[in-house]
Amino acid sequence: MFSRLQATCSFVLGVLSGLTDQKEETMAYTCEICGKNRQKAHLVSHSNIKTRKWQEPNLQLVRVIEGGRIRRIRVCTRCIRSGRIVKAP
Repeated sequence: MFSRLQATCSFVLGVLSGLTDQKEETMAYTCEICGKNRQKAHLVSHSNIKTRKWQEPNLQLVRVIEGGRIRRIRVCTRCIRSGRIVKAP
């Protein structure tokens, strides 16, 4: 019984350590610099009927120098304009 529990614990620890080594996943429609993401809004018709819609930020896939390495990240146009990132050549 103890060896079975020990094997299970070692398996779980191995899986958990493998998760930390993987690439960091990003959410869709989110700027990786400022964190701007999509907002809920309403479309309002002439008869004042409101239907739900999403307003998404203007995200661009940009090659960026980060920590001496070149990465492709999703960045909103405001961060690009304000110079919060350094584009790769």
